[in-house]
Amino acid sequence: MSRGSFFESVSHYFNRAAAFSDVDKGLIDQVRCCNSTYRMRFPVKRDDGSIVVVEAFRAEHSHHRLPTKGGIRFSPDVTIDETIALAALMTYKCALVGVPFGGAKGGVCIDPRTESEGFLERVTRRYTAELIRKNFIGPDIDVPAPDYGTGEREMAWIADTYKNLKINSADTYACVTGKPISMHGIPGRRQATGLGVYYGIRACLEHQEDMQPLGLTTGVAGKRIIVQGLGNVGYYAAWYLQNEGQAIITGIIEREGGIYNTNGLNVDAVFNHRKAEGTILNFPGAQNFTNGMELLEHECDILVPAALENQITSENGARIQAKIVAEAANGPVDFEGEAILSERGILMIPDMYLNAGGVTVSYFEWLKNRAGVSFDRMLSRHEELVKRELVEAVEQLIGAKFPGDQLPRLIHGPSEEEIVIAALEQSMTKAYNSLHRVWKERKLPDLRTAGFLLALERVAESYRHHGIFP
Repeated sequence: MSRGSFFESVSHYFNRAAAFSDVDKGLIDQVRCCNSTYRMRFPVKRDDGSIVVVEAFRAEHSHHRLPTKGGIRFSPDVTIDETIALAALMTYKCALVGVPFGGAKGGVCIDPRTESEGFLERVTRRYTAELIRKNFIGPDIDVPAPDYGTGEREMAWIADTYKNLKINSADTYACVTGKPISMHGIPGRRQATGLGVYYGIRACLEHQEDMQPLGLTTGVAGKRIIVQGLGNVGYYAAWYLQNEGQAIITGIIEREGGIYNTNGLNVDAVFNHRKAEGTILNFPGAQNFTNGMELLEHECDILVPAALENQITSENGARIQAKIVAEAANGPVDFEGEAILSERGILMIPDMYLNAGGVTVSYFEWLKNRAGVSFDRMLSRHEELVKRELVEAVEQLIGAKFPGDQLPRLIHGPSEEEIVIAALEQSMTKAYNSLHRVWKERKLPDLRTAGFLLALERVAESYRHHGIFP
């Protein structure tokens, strides 16, 4: 199935969930449709002086909450249908985890792996100018973020371009999230999506009634995991699963192939090996898979596809041996592949929930930029003073002093990154509990249907309360 069919998958999942809802049909149609799309073409000079016409998109799926929010993808394969599908997924994702944004997404048809930094900067700045021209970007309108093929560098170019073209705005840095710390970004954003994946898998594994039919014990520790993708999301997901959850990462897949070791792979060592050699293959002690898709079908407890969409389809769904498929990427399982996995009793943790860590921390960054002050500056010192008074009161009661090396840890006021990570953990855990409750109480077929239904009803309720319909 082609990548363009991702739109078909999202539509299928939404329609399936809508059948379980008593929301008015007209309102369902409004939630389903994409409110606004902008398709543009603009000329950009290459380093040699030649000119190329670049095609790009921005889709704002839902205006039930403003601003809309969603990443910008740089890929030669991006299409308008894919952009709309990703924007829709962002709407449902934000609703599910309680982030007050509508969904949006952007795409630029270039290959960032083959283009120069200068060309990428010119494209990014021109794309930003085009969005400004049509009022498709702004702190109250539409707030982009990184996605596949983009990162902090590109977000910095967007913020700088917006700031220089909107000179009378007071909170220009809130026009985009995922920025470097030096440009008013927020600590924890870089690892947020992967860390959210870890929190989501951990929350899922706490439910014994779901693990028992799979033949698994509760908890992350000891689970054998294969991760597809060692980019930002896959790396941090694997790192936290291994180092915080004590899972065993038996396989890692990248575009050049895969590696496997039944005793486990050190995620940091594999990452550094790829950085030095340009490939994960030939990692010491690991078995090579020149075709990474073969490793995708290898036996494991949890499979974490953290690369691109449509990796598990009708073609390979019957060969997947994982007991749980945790969708860290957007749409890694299409609806035909999902039907096969469901029939075989494989539990799927849906992408619309599992990779919501990025937009959750983006929300915190946006709030910080709107307020113009970091979170720790407002409360860290106060927390430290309160803890110091508590420690002194305890010392008086017990008639002894705490050891000097323990005192700094006991009275430590939280840093901004600690505040962000704690809030992310709470958001992901609370969202999973809501998702699980709807799944069980309403006797829905799976977590994905529960997620789409919960999101649909929350968006519809927002439309009603905001008075959009007279």
